Amino acid sequence: MKLNNIVLYEPEIPGNTGNIMRTCAGTDTKLHLIKPLGFSLDEKSIKRSGANYINNCDYTVYENWEDFKSKNKGTYYYLTRYGKKPHTSFDYSDHNENIYLIFGKESTGIPKEILKEDLDHCMRIPTNDKIRALNLSNCAAIMIYEVLRQQNYNDLSLVEPFKGENYLQE
Repeated sequence: MKLNNIVLYEPEIPGNTGNIMRTCAGTDTKLHLIKPLGFSLDEKSIKRSGANYINNCDYTVYENWEDFKSKNKGTYYYLTRYGKKPHTSFDYSDHNENIYLIFGKESTGIPKEILKEDLDHCMRIPTNDKIRALNLSNCAAIMIYEVLRQQNYNDLSLVEPFKGENYLQE
């Protein structure tokens, strides 16, 4: 079982989901997709965004929020522009904790009813007042790498795996 998880609540834009699939493949992070999806998973745009890495992405699709919750136990962290705590204010370092980073749909985010159930775990990535929020796939990457940083990057390679660690010296 993977302990780090990204959850997309009703994602709408295939390019964002494809980018997140690639990030999940590269970080050994499980992806959870909650229906309805705004696209088909076999669309060319998903495959293009995820490059050739989609086959390496471990993901599950759920019928709805209740279906997801009934099958996944752990600590839920909600990314929302309405959060009052920065994303760095939480401790994600426990290697035995099932961590779920939950992101809402691009147009409206996570429903208020869900957020109100756990206000202590609502957070935002700080921005200035010129935008509402960062792009969804950027937020997912920022968040999973903050979790991994606190976990000392688990078993991820700290050197480039294809050309080798001495490539620049050659």
